[in-house]
Amino acid sequence: MKSIKLQILQTLYEQDFYAWVEQIAELLRLQHWDTLDLEHLIEEVVDLGKSQQRALQSALRLVLSHLLKWKYQPERRSHSWQVTITRERLNIDELLQESPSLQRFLNDAEWINTTYQRARREAMVETSLSEDNFAIACPFSVDEILDLDFYPNVEE
Repeated sequence: MKSIKLQILQTLYEQDFYAWVEQIAELLRLQHWDTLDLEHLIEEVVDLGKSQQRALQSALRLVLSHLLKWKYQPERRSHSWQVTITRERLNIDELLQESPSLQRFLNDAEWINTTYQRARREAMVETSLSEDNFAIACPFSVDEILDLDFYPNVEE
């Protein structure tokens, strides 16, 4: 039978997530293991990992879409595209510094391809160019994508 404190925590989780987080943090600090809302705590810990992966994928998608625009619309290249590419490369670097295990996603060809396909679609919409203009497979290596000095040329 669930304790009243656990029932209150589970209700709080549904009604006021931030208050739930504060209560759980306090219970952890006090090492009140028997009163923890473990079901939701486990769910949130798993979601923390997923959010790191989503942050990496979002930054990578932005770099890729801007590299595609850079490559296929040279006449529209802008300083703001360079700023976005650099900022997101730095964001990726920070994520990898904080969580080196995220590197495995950059070594996963299927994960990179999924991200590239989203970036490709985004670039098509933003440029109004047909999909025939964009490579089906990612034309950049991971090293190029992360290289702060790499910008593709039209001839490539």
